[in-house]
Amino acid sequence: MVIDWLPSILIVVLLALGVIGALRRISLWRAGQPEKVNLIAGLMAMPGRYLNDLHHVVERDKYMSRTHVATAGGFVLSMVLVIAVYVFHVEQKIVTWLLLGALVLMLCGAFFVFKRRLNPPSRLSKGPWMRLPKSLITFALTFIVLTLPVAGVLPEGFGGVLLTLILSVGVIVGLGELLFGMGWGGPMKHAFAGALHLAFHRRPERFGGGRSTGLKPAQLGGESHGVAKPSDFKWNQLLGFDACVQCGKCEAMCPAFAAGQPLNPKKLIQDMVVGLAGGTDAKYAGSPHPVRKTGKEPGKEVGHAKGGANNIITAGLIEADTLWSCTTCRACVEECPMMIEHVDAIVDMRRFLTMEKGDTPNKGSEVLENIIATDNPNGYAPSSRTNWSADQNLPVMKEKKQADVLFWVSDGAFDMRSQRILRSFVKLMKAANVDVAILGDEERDSGDLARRLGDDATFQSLAKRNLATLSQYSFKKIVTTDPHAYHCLRNEYADFDTEGALKGVEVLHHTTFLNQLVQAGALKLDTFKGGKVTYHDPCYLGRYNGEYDAPRDLLRSLGIEVAEMERSRFRSRCCGGGGGAPITDIPGERRIADMRMEDVTATGAELVAVGCQQCTAMLEGVVEPRPEVKDIAEILAGQLIEEVH
Repeated sequence: MVIDWLPSILIVVLLALGVIGALRRISLWRAGQPEKVNLIAGLMAMPGRYLNDLHHVVERDKYMSRTHVATAGGFVLSMVLVIAVYVFHVEQKIVTWLLLGALVLMLCGAFFVFKRRLNPPSRLSKGPWMRLPKSLITFALTFIVLTLPVAGVLPEGFGGVLLTLILSVGVIVGLGELLFGMGWGGPMKHAFAGALHLAFHRRPERFGGGRSTGLKPAQLGGESHGVAKPSDFKWNQLLGFDACVQCGKCEAMCPAFAAGQPLNPKKLIQDMVVGLAGGTDAKYAGSPHPVRKTGKEPGKEVGHAKGGANNIITAGLIEADTLWSCTTCRACVEECPMMIEHVDAIVDMRRFLTMEKGDTPNKGSEVLENIIATDNPNGYAPSSRTNWSADQNLPVMKEKKQADVLFWVSDGAFDMRSQRILRSFVKLMKAANVDVAILGDEERDSGDLARRLGDDATFQSLAKRNLATLSQYSFKKIVTTDPHAYHCLRNEYADFDTEGALKGVEVLHHTTFLNQLVQAGALKLDTFKGGKVTYHDPCYLGRYNGEYDAPRDLLRSLGIEVAEMERSRFRSRCCGGGGGAPITDIPGERRIADMRMEDVTATGAELVAVGCQQCTAMLEGVVEPRPEVKDIAEILAGQLIEEVH
């Protein structure tokens, strides 16, 4: 009877519709710009990336990790076996029993998803996502009942025509959501896009325990620079946006969102999905971008965003202030279980605003002009870069020609507070008899600020000029107290180092270098006698470069037991000083630095140790009373036991 074949017919129809939807989705991604990927190698690597790299991120939430393994694993296995049993009519008992086992596993996971959704955290999108656990349960129960007669547990024809019709409805509801939704839209879209996103990720270096945080260079000299329209993104970036599972973990970690600035990284990614697919954000069911209370509502309410692949993004999809609110701290990227690159997308769009429109807010344009004219953001005379070291007797490379260590001073040379950090570090190097020299007037701004503000042309010019200077001298290590310069030198200059100026050179942050000296016994330090100490992880040292242990080891070498903040290491809260945020100065409800100081105060610490001059400035900008703020070099220098000769 036809009725007996109805479930199988529906499965084939839904599979066909699913394939058509997948092809439609692929056509949307292909509207993006070309990007070379190895299709075969990517597809082969995808299972490992899914089971290993992605699972490591999901594993941070044990509940969801186990739930996801059961639900997703059960679905993938049962879907393969459903096709075998109901499309190709494989009748072996072992196959049907395996199918039942996979369905039961999936059902267990689906019930836990349902339980989480009974009282979901605010960061989770609601709407269609609330029906997903019901669809999962419907799918699992429908095929369990369908398969029991096939497995011989129930007699064939059990339930008759009525049950077959009821189960057919279950097939449509359950399988329709899971297959149809993958390509046509809905919660399960993330599964199809997510798998391919892992296969063709724009940063494959992130997999297998690697790290990739340097921005991709802008191609200069073309008709346009940066991303103005969704179709200006690389095709695999568009694919990455579609992989978003709307879990809101990025939202929960974003310092700008917490401060009430007009940025919600989850909403931003969903805005990009609207941009690539067209339409509006009326069906978005998560938290919006925060609305600033300025008397002039910036249209952040859900339903106001509209876009298309070839529409200007800032003409109705998102506001420019949303892009300028980002501190580029990478907390969103670090937390994302789908490994989406939010910061890349934001800087790509900033490049268009800065390089094409000249639209960098507040003091942004002035700072960029200063960098171009004077090689530093504040417009100081380049010749004054060495004034801070007039009494330090530091050798200069153009006279010395070679040294074991090149000390990259960075723009702290122009700031009186940062000069105290530089002097402390020099004091420690002298005590350890380090063969060190500086570039002096030959050093230029690293270009970090220009690049985060979207001016890649200025960054590339600075990088090439600095590399040309470095190529003239011989040194084994570059050490700097500035994590931003450290990141550029270590991770971003290589794209322009055609002469091999940094080949074989070790680039180190000063805390890493000092820890090496302490471990080697080159520094004699007294025990710290002060009060409780906590440590603030700078974003560009921690999340960008993975250095969490050296600063803590140094504090422990002084007998300090670090009182850890609730948000520390890879979950450290940004100080608010990165990405040019203090310059673009987009208003919110609170200051990010104030929130970070509250984290400090909650530990009961009297002193917060830092490893970044920008973090020092931001945290010391918090109104007193508050704990004291010191760079680790300053703390160590204060405990240095100087030998008397």
